[in-house]
Amino acid sequence: MGHEHTSPGTAHYRCVGVGVGPANLSLASLLHGYPEVDNLFIDRKESFGWHDGQQIPGTTLQVSMFKDLVSLSDPTSPFSFLAYLHDQGRVYHYLNARFEDVPRLEFRNYLAWASRRNKNIVFGETVQEIGFDDVFTVRTDDRTVTADNVVIGVGNQSWVPPQGRDHLGATQFHVNDFVHAAKDLGGKRVVVVGGGQSGAEAFSDLISRPGAELPRRVSWISRRRNFFPIDDSPFTNDFYMPCHSDYFYRLSPQARAAFNAHHVLSSDGISESTLREIYQRIYLHRFVDGNPDLVELYANREVTGVEAGSAGGWDLSVRHNDEPDSLEHFDTDVIVWATGFRPAAMDFLAPIADRLERDGDELRIDEDFAVRWDGPADRSVFVQNAARAQRGLADPNLSLNAWRSQRIADRLRGARTVDQLASFIEWGTKTRVNVPWGA
Repeated sequence: MGHEHTSPGTAHYRCVGVGVGPANLSLASLLHGYPEVDNLFIDRKESFGWHDGQQIPGTTLQVSMFKDLVSLSDPTSPFSFLAYLHDQGRVYHYLNARFEDVPRLEFRNYLAWASRRNKNIVFGETVQEIGFDDVFTVRTDDRTVTADNVVIGVGNQSWVPPQGRDHLGATQFHVNDFVHAAKDLGGKRVVVVGGGQSGAEAFSDLISRPGAELPRRVSWISRRRNFFPIDDSPFTNDFYMPCHSDYFYRLSPQARAAFNAHHVLSSDGISESTLREIYQRIYLHRFVDGNPDLVELYANREVTGVEAGSAGGWDLSVRHNDEPDSLEHFDTDVIVWATGFRPAAMDFLAPIADRLERDGDELRIDEDFAVRWDGPADRSVFVQNAARAQRGLADPNLSLNAWRSQRIADRLRGARTVDQLASFIEWGTKTRVNVPWGA
């Protein structure tokens, strides 16, 4: 069915994935247990990578070790984080170490391990375009294959506001390049822009450097009213359960946008341990080491402009949100933009782009993360980590990675896995039955 337009010798798959980040790596890992669903996952990188330029020593995940590629959907999978530790022979060492949170570099190495174990994943190949004629035709820089379905998981790309976008280079860079770019900063003035976890990690690293490697001054600017912690409390974490994702999907666009704005700190707040380390380090610099001018904290401010300054530095213009008529200027040598990420471009979908429905800046998806389009119902383009406005703050988060992949895998298999029990909280309206007193 649907193979009439495949060329002789062209490999055909039930599913072809574009991109191998945590999202599609999760799906590839789950599909490994369903050999009847032949699949291929393609990534343009030469080998697996996951925020490699942001692997600052000492940083950790903000989610549980169980929120890995597969465990919350299939705890018996050989691609779990526990299976990785066991395979490496260090499961007892990990338990004895009693990490409060998973070291981020360890999790990155786990993801790379999973990618190497899966023969259906290939690196060093770039998808050029995807067309459709009864089946999807996926053309790369190396070959052409066909598929009944495609799954897009190209992830996010660094985002810098217009004020700094034209100045990126050795002395202005996104935090995603921090490990490689933030070198030789001893004695220099550095500004970190962005009050989320990434900004906090960069700031913490800068003010913790030893001796001659310590900058002369490190300023931290956030548009938030304070340097707020992540809301990691039990009931807030119920936002990161499958039942809430399905509830969120049924809300109006206005209600969704309001929810995401109001609860952003459940996803993008700063770990309390990171905040404590920063506060203690500032205390030591100011009161013990006699270095009171090293650190500057500026909350509730917006960067309005960046211009070339004196001696090869930069002049940063900043407006206080409560005093819009005022303007502050920062003379600095280096700017670190910790300003987040945006979904990566999907230009390879150009041949079928006019057939895919849109919901604002996103592709409009159905309840199984398949894009709504004018093609056959049994041919789908799925998107992962690209529906924050439709699926909520959990969509780009690791928390529902395995569940979303299972939902897609079920659609590919024509099956439906039973979800875990719902939240204690009734998210939507529930019809109540009045029971007479004493009945």
